Amino acid sequence: MAVFLGNIRYVAWTALAIAVLLLIYFAVGVGGFGFGDSIYWEAVLRWSHVLVGIMWIGHLYYFNFTQIPNMPKIPDEQKPAVTKVIAPAALYWFRWGAMLTLITGILLSWNQGYLLQAYTLGAVEEFGVPKHILIGIGMWLATIMWFNVWFIIWPNQQKALNIDNKYPDLEPAAKAAAGKTAMLFSRTNTFLSAPMLVAMTGASTLF
Repeated sequence: MAVFLGNIRYVAWTALAIAVLLLIYFAVGVGGFGFGDSIYWEAVLRWSHVLVGIMWIGHLYYFNFTQIPNMPKIPDEQKPAVTKVIAPAALYWFRWGAMLTLITGILLSWNQGYLLQAYTLGAVEEFGVPKHILIGIGMWLATIMWFNVWFIIWPNQQKALNIDNKYPDLEPAAKAAAGKTAMLFSRTNTFLSAPMLVAMTGASTLF
């Protein structure tokens, strides 16, 4: 057991396999839904959306509540362990978690038939459906957050941390400015995450 739990790949892939088997058993075996049924794919997409969303928001909160506030407490000679090893790895899962969350969210809304209604905040309907307006607010906030990750936070973190040695000659002032920009937009995403989650969960609960 120690060998199994000591290897994150064993743990992750086995957990995913069990999750898929549970999903298939209860959706197909118990529920009687076929693999071509919309409700089966709704279950698959909803699970996938939540899973990768945890990966994304979990890393967002790690950066903002753990790493950034505690970096000043770390001695300068020890900071490279974070900036050269931990932060680049965390940024990998952070940005791809954001990408997959957006993709699975769009696919889920398409599967449910409200993609256009949500992104237009009900404008394409004669009477805006409250559920579509609320989920649309959540989808727009999530899309803004995704944009911030891929086009502002990630490029600036590459500069600030010289990830993959892409900016070896960047001046210290430019690195500091890039790091500050990345931090401010990461804080913006943290700010947006709470109302975004209210819109996402509320649309499924209240309507």
